[in-house]
Amino acid sequence: MTRPHLLIIAASLALIQPAIAAPAAPALDASNPFAKISSLPFHYPAFDKIKDEHFLPAFTAGMREQLREIDGIANNPKAPTFDNTIVAMERSGQLLTRVSTTFSNLQSANTNDKLDAIDTEMSPKLAAHADAIYLNDKLYQRVKTLYAKRAKLGLDAESLFLLERYNKDFELAGAKLSAADKEKLKAQNAEIASLQTQFSQNVLKEVAASGLVVDTRAELAGMSDAAIDAAAAEAKKRGLGGKFVIVLGNTTGQAPETVLTNRAVRERLMAASLARGSRGGEFDNRNVVLRLAKLRAERATLLGYPNFAAYSLTDQTAKTTTAVNKLLAELAKPAVANARKEAAEIQKVIDAGNGGFKADAADWDFYTDKVRAAKYSFDENQLKPYFELNSVLTNGVFFAAGKLYGISFKERKDLPVYDPDVRVFDVFDTNGKQLAIFIADMYARGNKKGGAWENDYVAQSTLMGTHPVVANHLNIPKPPAGEPTLLTYDEVKTAFHEFGHALHSMFSNVKYPRFAGTAVARDFVEYPSQVNEMWAVWPEVLANYAKHYKTGAPIPKELLDKVLAAKKFNQGFITTEYLAASLLDQRWHQLTPAQIPTDVLAFEASALKEGGVDFPLVPPRYRTTYFSHTWSGGYSAGYYGYLWAEKLDADTVEWFKENGGLQRKNGDIFRKALLSRGGTMDAMDMFHNFRGRDPIIQPLLERRGLTAQ
Repeated sequence: MTRPHLLIIAASLALIQPAIAAPAAPALDASNPFAKISSLPFHYPAFDKIKDEHFLPAFTAGMREQLREIDGIANNPKAPTFDNTIVAMERSGQLLTRVSTTFSNLQSANTNDKLDAIDTEMSPKLAAHADAIYLNDKLYQRVKTLYAKRAKLGLDAESLFLLERYNKDFELAGAKLSAADKEKLKAQNAEIASLQTQFSQNVLKEVAASGLVVDTRAELAGMSDAAIDAAAAEAKKRGLGGKFVIVLGNTTGQAPETVLTNRAVRERLMAASLARGSRGGEFDNRNVVLRLAKLRAERATLLGYPNFAAYSLTDQTAKTTTAVNKLLAELAKPAVANARKEAAEIQKVIDAGNGGFKADAADWDFYTDKVRAAKYSFDENQLKPYFELNSVLTNGVFFAAGKLYGISFKERKDLPVYDPDVRVFDVFDTNGKQLAIFIADMYARGNKKGGAWENDYVAQSTLMGTHPVVANHLNIPKPPAGEPTLLTYDEVKTAFHEFGHALHSMFSNVKYPRFAGTAVARDFVEYPSQVNEMWAVWPEVLANYAKHYKTGAPIPKELLDKVLAAKKFNQGFITTEYLAASLLDQRWHQLTPAQIPTDVLAFEASALKEGGVDFPLVPPRYRTTYFSHTWSGGYSAGYYGYLWAEKLDADTVEWFKENGGLQRKNGDIFRKALLSRGGTMDAMDMFHNFRGRDPIIQPLLERRGLTAQ
């Protein structure tokens, strides 16, 4: 699970010897850019001044500084009050927050060997630092005392919820354990932190070390000349001049499989993808997984829970493994049934072309495009000329946000960036006052983790007087110089999705940092971002951004109609691959310590079969050994959350449609009821207040075409 917002450092925490009475230490050298708050607008990071060598001393000074602050709170001779205990903790650790947020963001988006080494060194130390706070009995007793008399403190709703959250944070962190068990927990936390870092780095290094080597240009038939040239350049960079290297993406499915006409190459590409992290060598993750699974299970048992999933879910909106298992089981049967129907259609296309073979996983994307073309008379390549990156961002994503919420954007070139392709925008509210700074990091790089994500460099808080500095990261392949960046339909949806997270952070209007923006339950955080995807195909928005990059001609209505008609196409596959990964995440984390297997791949196969999603043509979106969501800490026992949140999302989309769609009045309601509230109240209560009832599942089933079996 993610650790409390007090530290802003995710997941694992433990191993500076937790002597809370930390000795005095020299102040951080004034030349270190983290020594004081950035003087740039909204405390935007001074990327041009931050060097790799600044991080370790800033981390060390930040931890020492916060431990001194915590020591003062825990040993305050005055009786505990909300201000001298809870608010004081919220104010603590400002230096550590500055360095940890910037480091974690850069280590994901723009890493190098030095940053990776720092990450390896700091993970257990940061784990120990958190334990030094949350396992401090004097501090916990002050929180517990306040919690016991919370009804008599006269607190406003947000402050009361903050007190309740801190009490729960301490209990989940092990504050109620005996001294001996606390020592066991610290050791577990330290090792978990190190292993999560090792897993994450192995995944990235495995991608860099692997890739599919192809001997001839002809074998890459179907790929564009630019893509083939890029594969040749990658091979040359690896000392394989004259050959071609296809770099692997982070998911099981690989983008070139859609276009590669050579089936043998497709099969080799799929095999290479599936083998990541389990093919031997220094980046093999199987032993890391087994040890992590055991440690997490032991940690949960120590804290009084039957397994890690039960421990993790107690702090989520789903609450129980029973609820999650029920959701996955309800969808598995119809999803696989639909996937089998889709597979039958693929086989018909193969047979009609006298293919002479049975379809397998490597064929799915290639022949799905042919089925789509036959059903709807279009393929994805027809769309790309209308989805130019800058137009999608400014005339699509920003335009929709402006229409719905009344905000506006202005690009600025004067702020430093960590890569030349990164863009920066000021965001202005309806009254013309600046609301936030938005960073757009759209292109893939070899030193950038896969996938897409949002993060904050500065979180909003009226207590701290801070305003949001928010970043979106995508992994769009960068075209050769002079060529336009044309997106796939999925990349367009991803751009809208991630900006939904950004809006959640930018519209945050909370007092306490603990509740800022996306600091909500993990299975709720994807909900607002998924809602924002609806505007990608909203007619008024599409008409504004979907224009041919050469002629400026709008996307033809007949093509758009086909896109909309095809929205449920291939949903059997999409749902099944996601469910398979979600099920693996749960199966691993619902094990007791005694149930941890010895063979990762055998357990994976058994879990998929027992869950009813063992359909060979549709492997999991992530296999165990490259499943960073679950083993690097962020979504451990929580990958189901995307689907859980989509239930809320689909229901909310219906609300927007019922109330007239893209209108300011609707945006104002959604902003006030949900986006501005952060984590200041129970997430499902927040949804109920907005929708007037609990969510229903029918809109989700209809969206995914899963109503019929």
